[in-house]
Amino acid sequence: MVAQAATLFCFYLAEFFMQLLQCGRFQLDLSRPMVMGILNVTPDSFSDGGRFNTLDSALQRAEAMLADGAGILDIGGESTRPGAPAVSVQEEMDRVLPVLEKLKDIGAVLSLDTRRTAVMQAALQLGAVDLINDVSALEDEGAVDAVACSRVALCLMHKQGNPDTMQQAPVYQDVVEEVGQYLQRRVQLCLDAGIAAERLLIDPGFGFGKTLEHNLQLLAGLRRIQAINDLPLLVGLSRKSMLGAITGEAVPAERLGASVAVALLSLQQGARIIRVHDVKASRQALQVWDAMQPYAA
Repeated sequence: MVAQAATLFCFYLAEFFMQLLQCGRFQLDLSRPMVMGILNVTPDSFSDGGRFNTLDSALQRAEAMLADGAGILDIGGESTRPGAPAVSVQEEMDRVLPVLEKLKDIGAVLSLDTRRTAVMQAALQLGAVDLINDVSALEDEGAVDAVACSRVALCLMHKQGNPDTMQQAPVYQDVVEEVGQYLQRRVQLCLDAGIAAERLLIDPGFGFGKTLEHNLQLLAGLRRIQAINDLPLLVGLSRKSMLGAITGEAVPAERLGASVAVALLSLQQGARIIRVHDVKASRQALQVWDAMQPYAA
């Protein structure tokens, strides 16, 4: 009996440590899901472009999202919406670095949404970033080497093509398997570079070179993707065009109900971090979901 109890204790202890994410200055317990608030300091993001692209407005937005319950702030200076034109590296740095520097001591996890090695390096030198959220899974030249010796967490995302062309007739034979295998290859590259698994997250990249059908298949197949990689899932579906296609709602900010619905569906399929625009509503939904778990069959 004692031996059985000890074995069970060790099992739950292992499960607990599997949920810990080394995240820069923080260690996150992902046994309970977290909300990541989106802070776009760009003039052209699909939903809130131009609203927070001054330093004062960005700082006010960050404080509001933290008050609403965000555990992570995801700060991006380049729009990666479908059809978005690229911005220069210098322009991206001019947008994000002042915000990161001002928020450095705010006491929250700061995530940098970038696919550029030079931007990653500049943010790391500031000591103001805990997570790098890369839509290209560290494919930029030198990116893996740039982050390998740091302590930041890394979110590796799948995309097909680049933002300016990625929605032009994307094709897959099995989107869940192909996304899962791509992420596995990127994860292995990181592991081979000496990056600990405890620093890694994966994101299937909803809307990044996927049709509505592809996105729905991915949503239903999240557990399969997680099983292929055995890493925590970060999911970003908030206000996306797929929700507009389903609901008929053309205005991104009016897709709150659909955004909360897919957040809960993602949790049901194993997601641990939900990247959202509407922090308060999403946090409340997660609290209800979490409260139910001890009673779930």
